[in-house]
Amino acid sequence: MGDGFIEAALSFPTVLLTPLLILVIGYWIVVIAGGADPEHGPGDTALLGVPLPLFVSLLVALAWFGTLAGSEWHARLPLWIVPIAALLAAAVVTRLIAIPLRRLLPDGPDASRADFVGLTCVIRTGRVTGTFGQAEVHAADGSSAIIQVRQAGADQLSAGTIALIYDVDSEGEFFWVVPADIAKKGL
Repeated sequence: MGDGFIEAALSFPTVLLTPLLILVIGYWIVVIAGGADPEHGPGDTALLGVPLPLFVSLLVALAWFGTLAGSEWHARLPLWIVPIAALLAAAVVTRLIAIPLRRLLPDGPDASRADFVGLTCVIRTGRVTGTFGQAEVHAADGSSAIIQVRQAGADQLSAGTIALIYDVDSEGEFFWVVPADIAKKGL
């Protein structure tokens, strides 16, 4: 099997795509070794919602297998039609694979605590001090979270009060809050 496979991989029309397949395999070896990030390339480009390296890898691999199979099953058709048909079929199959695949891939940057800064929250504990307090905050995606909150002042922040998150303390893993109506104080 080994000799026949190598002969088929190095004969026309498969030989046209064999160097590209070797490059794709080499690229993924570098990715596995930690030398490249398949989600971030030049300009972070994507085709059909799938990172460009993944899209091109699928296209090349499918086209290569198509030429390998087509060179054996081309029947009475001229052999030069096989790479064209393999590329067209690979493009269609890659597109069909990309549609469900993009739903599985992460979209956008990872969420961080800093995303809550500037949002309002509802105090859920009886009071908020400089060392104690919890609040519920709603993220832009509609999810909610219970967070640890602290205040620097002596404002009355009790259960049900709406507060504004103005900073995050990453070391202490809590958020600094002030009453949401702070602008109206003193009027």
